[in-house]
Amino acid sequence: MGRFDKYRIDLKGMRQSSLQMEYDLDNTFFADIDGQEFQKGAVKAIVTVKNNREVFDFTFTIKGTVVVPCDRCLDEMEIDIEADNLLKVKLGETYADEGETVVIPESEGEINLAWYLYEFIALALPTKHIHAPGKCNADMFNKLKKHSRRNEEDESFDTDEQQEREIDPRWESLKNLQIEEDN
Repeated sequence: MGRFDKYRIDLKGMRQSSLQMEYDLDNTFFADIDGQEFQKGAVKAIVTVKNNREVFDFTFTIKGTVVVPCDRCLDEMEIDIEADNLLKVKLGETYADEGETVVIPESEGEINLAWYLYEFIALALPTKHIHAPGKCNADMFNKLKKHSRRNEEDESFDTDEQQEREIDPRWESLKNLQIEEDN
């Protein structure tokens, strides 16, 4: 039995109109899938498949936590995730990814959900992974602050709000220019 065999769904052999599976995705799953975003976590996924004759509708309900490196100090941090995703699958001649619909060769007749589960979890992550103020690794944060172009007093020196407040000195000098109007 392979590492991801339990995530295979036999679409050709599916006799019932609806099927529901539950998966507990743990550190072993994330290490085996060897994704780039994260390799640790505890996530529960409920997958419902509805057979609508020509198309199989997959509904993924995902909830749990994953461990990612902080973008600022590189220490591990837990991020709560919650997602609902849809995937349409149909049988065809060759494999194709048509946006929201995936075509599986009828000769194979099955789909492995392992990578889809990982991708839906990755899509649920926020774009920035930063500890709450005061929670970053102090040594790493101090080194970062020391070598940063901006050397602010507080820990929020890299926030979007502060970047908006700071004006590039070249633009600041344009304020002093006077425009002469032709009368």
